[in-house]
Amino acid sequence: MERAIVILAAGRGKRMNSGIPKVLHKIAGAPMIMHTLRTAQSLDPERVIVITGHGADRVEKEISEIEPEIGFVRQIEQKGTGHAVKCAEKILKDFVGNTLILYGDVPFISPETLQLLIEEKERGTDLVILGFKSKQPRSYGRLIIENDQLISIVEAKDATHEQLKITLCNSGVLYTENKILFQLLSSITNKNANEEYYLTDIVKAAKDQNLSVKAVFCDEPETLGINTRSELSTAELTFQIRARERIIENGVTLSQPETTYFSFDTEIGREACIGPNVVFGPGVTIESGAEILPFCHLEGCHISKGARIGPFTRLRPGTELSEDVKVGNFVEIKNSTINAKSKINHLSYIGDTTIGENSNIGAGTITCNYDGISKHTTKIGNDVFIGSNTLLVAPVSVGDKSMTASGTVVTEDIPSGNLAIGRVKQVNKPGYVKKLVALLRSKKKSKDN
Repeated sequence: MERAIVILAAGRGKRMNSGIPKVLHKIAGAPMIMHTLRTAQSLDPERVIVITGHGADRVEKEISEIEPEIGFVRQIEQKGTGHAVKCAEKILKDFVGNTLILYGDVPFISPETLQLLIEEKERGTDLVILGFKSKQPRSYGRLIIENDQLISIVEAKDATHEQLKITLCNSGVLYTENKILFQLLSSITNKNANEEYYLTDIVKAAKDQNLSVKAVFCDEPETLGINTRSELSTAELTFQIRARERIIENGVTLSQPETTYFSFDTEIGREACIGPNVVFGPGVTIESGAEILPFCHLEGCHISKGARIGPFTRLRPGTELSEDVKVGNFVEIKNSTINAKSKINHLSYIGDTTIGENSNIGAGTITCNYDGISKHTTKIGNDVFIGSNTLLVAPVSVGDKSMTASGTVVTEDIPSGNLAIGRVKQVNKPGYVKKLVALLRSKKKSKDN
């Protein structure tokens, strides 16, 4: 049966104390709602709809840039979770299939857990609720279960003393037939202290209509909801711990896992080695057998097998390193392709550049790629030797098997096999230091007087 997914993301998030819409606060380099969306997409749904409200323009823009196929519905007035889901009815009115409700601020529910809901629904249950067992239930809604059936969800503020002892709690996630979902929503009211329509009320509505309701359970950390900066920090830590465990299990060596930070989309092949204090921004892929030494910052780059990076290397978006490339300490590379076995060992900036195979870039080399208005490219061929402190003023091309002398400023193309020397001629002035120092002291004394 076809499947639709509705993600609630309309909340203001007052406790975040921020002008940024809550669901756009980042975990592992991506807005928290992108984690929910990634999980949703893993179920291969026919439709994904995000309910927006506070900061809707910004939320929709950022999501669309990454997931252009997502649909949006706006909750103009904040009238509760039940009302938020009901806003999707105009899009899903004629949808024949099942609908899953997720939350943009609950980013860690796994595809495996959602599969439990799907399997329970396939066994014939009309409405499936996701719950968890908590040692400290606090303000969570309690699940009241009798004879394997979920009878009701009682909010903590409305629970009796005995009900507050229940440790089975509601996550808010549910799965049911689309037609049943909106049929149940039409029967709930806002007769409560907050005058809001609560999604949890559909459990009672389902029982009133003699529908079967059951709960399936996951570990509590999966249901972590983010409402404060403190919870955001906890979410980041949770993500990093899970990412480190997963990456180690996949055959990657992390010499000090607690100091390594991953992005939501980091991909690393088996037998790669990652040193301490390495930070992965979004868009990094590393092939098997590559080595990343300590104190590197990588984003938007691809590193091929056999490459050795660092320490203290920064790779920026658009960087492509081929097999057996060596990039050393205090090197920054941006939007450049470095081909096999080439070396940039230290103290260099390479931007908007293509470097061929087996070339050596000396210390202090700078590609001068920006003229204040536009970026320009540098092309360096195969088997090239770039001397220390060379400045390559783009656009410029360096042919195969050519060289530059140390301290050269390259402003014209260098043909293959040529040695380029572009220095100001050195002039030595005998005895001039003594005369110059005396002159400068005299001027300073006159100025002071």
